[in-house]
Amino acid sequence: MTIDAEILQTITQMPEPLKQELLHYAKYLINNYSTDIPEENLPPQKRRSGILKGTFVLPLPDDFDEPLEDFKEYIE
Repeated sequence: MTIDAEILQTITQMPEPLKQELLHYAKYLINNYSTDIPEENLPPQKRRSGILKGTFVLPLPDDFDEPLEDFKEYIE
């Protein structure tokens, strides 16, 4: 069965409100994705500096380099 036939078969089984919703979604897809730009033509995304600012708290605790309790059985 081709994709067109399968789509038509599925649509005929739907109630009217779902058909209306499907129509709106299909029009949305056509409007937003019918003129896709190939990825190789997209400009590279620029990195933003300072995006992780405030994520790491300094100074580190005194026991930062100590083994974790969860791994003591593997270390011994």
